[in-house]
Amino acid sequence: MTTRTTPVPPADVLVRDMTVEDCEAVARVRVRGWQAAYAGLVPQSYLDDMDLAEDAERRRSSFTGGSTIVNMVAERPGHGVIGWACYGPYRENGRRLARGELYALYVAPEQIGTGSGRALMAEILTRTAAEGFPDLALWVLKENTPARRFYERAGFRPDGAEESFEADGVLVPEVRYVRALGSPAAS
Repeated sequence: MTTRTTPVPPADVLVRDMTVEDCEAVARVRVRGWQAAYAGLVPQSYLDDMDLAEDAERRRSSFTGGSTIVNMVAERPGHGVIGWACYGPYRENGRRLARGELYALYVAPEQIGTGSGRALMAEILTRTAAEGFPDLALWVLKENTPARRFYERAGFRPDGAEESFEADGVLVPEVRYVRALGSPAAS
């Protein structure tokens, strides 16, 4: 049996670079994505305190200052922006390393399972390979089984690294996943 390691995006999803005009839509996708995906994994008080306007402003401010972060959105006809992802150089102890890092990938909760995440992932894998990253790493909540399955289907594997972040006084464990990249044709 052959296991597919390159996501196949659906034909009706357009993935494009994010613009400043997308900030509110991306904030909705991100905040609603956190609230849906992390319920029971992150303190509810933390999720309830997420602010759409504040998140949108944070997105807007990232468009000034020449960031190395690449932001993309997924759109579907009749739905507008339904997904968001960003990547760039891997960050470790304030340094940027040669490997790439998928910083975030979120899809509107009602769009999960429709191929929007696969479309974003396919574009990320194509771009990061073309940019010459040897591999792509990401951090995922240790207990987020659906996300871990999604990343594993895309060819990512846990490498044994774990760390936690603090949310309202609670440590939330994450695990690192990595996928080797090659030339765009090889992925």
